Amino acid sequence: MTMNQPEQAEQRVQPVQPVQAELPESVDGLPGTEPRPAQKDRRRLRGVLRWVSAVAVLAFVGTGTAYGISRADRTDVPGLATHSDGRWEYPTLVKPPLPAGSPAPFAEANKVNAHYADLRRLVLPAPRGATADGALRGTDGWLATKDFLTLYAAKADRAELAGKLADYGLRHVAARGWTTPDGTHTGIYLLQFGSATLTEKLLNTEMIAQDTPAYTVRGADTYLRDEDFPDVARLSDVLLAPYTEDKPYGAEQVRMAYLAAGDTFAVIVQSRKGSALAVPFEQTVTLQSELLS
Repeated sequence: MTMNQPEQAEQRVQPVQPVQAELPESVDGLPGTEPRPAQKDRRRLRGVLRWVSAVAVLAFVGTGTAYGISRADRTDVPGLATHSDGRWEYPTLVKPPLPAGSPAPFAEANKVNAHYADLRRLVLPAPRGATADGALRGTDGWLATKDFLTLYAAKADRAELAGKLADYGLRHVAARGWTTPDGTHTGIYLLQFGSATLTEKLLNTEMIAQDTPAYTVRGADTYLRDEDFPDVARLSDVLLAPYTEDKPYGAEQVRMAYLAAGDTFAVIVQSRKGSALAVPFEQTVTLQSELLS
């Protein structure tokens, strides 16, 4: 019994030790007192935990802010609003319906890549604010071949090209033109033939000579291949040859593109006083390509 009493006393003392270790921190600040080693460690640990918590909060707030900016439109974030890049506002483009049982131009079943939809409804519409060019409306939406040929400057070129179009079996021409408020005039001409083979041959062997247009349109004498036309604006089913008038040009600069899309050959011409801007030209060419694809 005598030997067990110290053990019982020791057991009663053990629970008291943690209570003494949890004395308020203010005790350590009393004059003449020195913090115990265990108390120093616990205070250092609490300081580290406070810093970790603060860093976590800042990281969360920073991540949330970055996510909000990445999700918002540029014009919704102060300081990130951008001016227009020069693109025109076109109406929503809708391809016309195909006749019953007719395949799309680049469907596998369409061996000649023919456009069975009404070609007049495949011409790109004018952008908002533009003034329509009544001279390109033609009769019932079809433009006479002779009226298309007036696009070219030289009388000899017009006569030669008229013969080639007849040889290739030109069926009809659909066209549309407009002038935007900045003075840019646009003309789009869609020429339909019997097959994609004919339009590709027309493009590669008749309309282009040594990588420049074989026939110059009115208002321009010499052209350069538009090497700056972006590849992402090209469509795989459409053969495209874009050009820009070379300096020195007159009062206006001309941009022009030839497209071969299935059985349809397209000519797009834009001119503007001073210089013809690249962005609306690229936009117009790409949208017209999409309507024909």
